[in-house]
Parts: sequence; structure tokens; C-alpha cells
Amino acid sequence: MNRVRVRVAVYVTRGKDVLVFDHVDHPDAGTQVPAGGVESGERLEDAVIREVTEETGLGRVTVLGSLGVQQRPHPETGAERVTVFYHATTTDSRDRWSHVVDSGTGDDAGLRFSCHFLPIAACAGLLADHQDEFLTKIHDGH
Repeated sequence: MNRVRVRVAVYVTRGKDVLVFDHVDHPDAGTQVPAGGVESGERLEDAVIREVTEETGLGRVTVLGSLGVQQRPHPETGAERVTVFYHATTTDSRDRWSHVVDSGTGDDAGLRFSCHFLPIAACAGLLADHQDEFLTKIHDGH
């Protein structure tokens, strides 16, 4: 029996904008929000902060709460996975920056990301791997 991989994905907002990134070395991966696996024994909220920091370098993040749960197989491997989507905010003033993953022991080390903020409304239909599924919940008062 295969284990279901538990993940988090995070909409980090600043006003009416949401933080997204593109893989510099893998443009075919599409525009994404910070997301990744939850480590054994890790609290979901801690995984949210860790993933945002690892993938974007952003340190000033406040987790507001969860928005929903998505059950979809991995787009390439078909492995079962469950992703809990969160809403967080930041006061970081940068509009666009580059980040190289330098922490963690996984496959992300050395990946280069181009991070920037986009209007929330512009992300519908844009985000890879159905990551836009819970965007409307941000508009609903979260």
C-alpha cells in the first residue's frame, strides 16, 4: 500500500496581491505558489513557514489559517497526495526578487526561483498544478 504524501501550499498576500514564483531553470514547471511536503512530526503551520522561507527567502510571514484540502495525484508520477492550502500575509515590501534555495536536505537545494507579486485575480487559471483552486476563498474574507 502506498503512503499518501501530505503537503501544504500557501497563498502569501500583501494587500490584493499574492506571492508567486517561476523556476528559473525549469520554466516548464509553470508559475506557482510556495508548496511542499510536510516532514514527519511537523505541524502544518510550521511547514507553511518553512516552505515559504525555503522557496522564496521571505521571513516576515503571518499564517492566517487554512482554506481547504485538495486531493490530487502528482502530475508526473501519479502518486497520491493531499495538499492543505493556507492563507498567510507579509509586510515585505519587495515586488520582485531572485532566490536560490540554500536550505533543506531535499531535491530543492540549489533551485533558483524568480519571485514576484501578482494581483490575486490575475492568478486564476495561471497557477500550475491546480494551485488556483482556493484563491476565491481569499476574497471571501480570509
